[in-house]
Amino acid sequence: MALLADLHNHSCLSPCGSLELSPRRLAELAAARNVKVLALTDHNSSLNCPAFAKVCLRYGIIPLFGMEATTREEIHTLCLFTGLESSLAWSEYVYSILIPFPNDPEKTGDQVYVDEDDTIEGEVEYFLPNAIDLSIEDIGPKAAEYGGIVIPAHVDRPAFSMVSQLGVIVKGPWAALECVRIPPLARFGDPGSGYLDTLGCPLITSSDAHYPEHVARRPFDLDLSAEELQPRGPGTGADMEALKRALAKQPGAPENPGGYDR
Repeated sequence: MALLADLHNHSCLSPCGSLELSPRRLAELAAARNVKVLALTDHNSSLNCPAFAKVCLRYGIIPLFGMEATTREEIHTLCLFTGLESSLAWSEYVYSILIPFPNDPEKTGDQVYVDEDDTIEGEVEYFLPNAIDLSIEDIGPKAAEYGGIVIPAHVDRPAFSMVSQLGVIVKGPWAALECVRIPPLARFGDPGSGYLDTLGCPLITSSDAHYPEHVARRPFDLDLSAEELQPRGPGTGADMEALKRALAKQPGAPENPGGYDR
């Protein structure tokens, strides 16, 4: 039995997102829309993941933790972890190699982390969407050192994507490629441009939610059961190997893509 999954979502920690989209609100809305596997992926930080872990338990959602990291080339990548502590360790490392440019909340937005009841616990000093000192070539192996997987984000978007920055999809240890639509167009929404060469990688869609109304707008079916993926006991994360196997079964771009839009 497939699980409805959504692996790209922001919260009030991302300055480009809504202060209304706390981890609690994200989980509440996702649960109401039948999402069973949900990731929190704020820009270059996992500081809202502790609250997210608690509220996902409250709403019966299997949580994945991580971030949307911005590489040196300004390519957005989803770095996902099944363990909260691994995600927080990765977050600390990423913040240490983030361009140290102070955030100005009045100009660029608030960057607040909260508890499970939406109480603000602190605010991040440096502007989180900036690039980190890690290349697209290195981010996959480095995240793996912390137990994570990497999915290049919105590869068919005209900004902050692998294709917008490099012109093509490049090989790497990608668990999947995230697309806005499947199959992805080579020229960002131009139906006559042909389709992007995704190198046979598994493809997923995700919501990239920044506001409450974005939650669960583009989930996908993950081919495994809750029993296969769910944590095995208190304090344990979901089964990373089961997640990898399920992602590997996602379809790639078909040779004849007619009728495969989402």
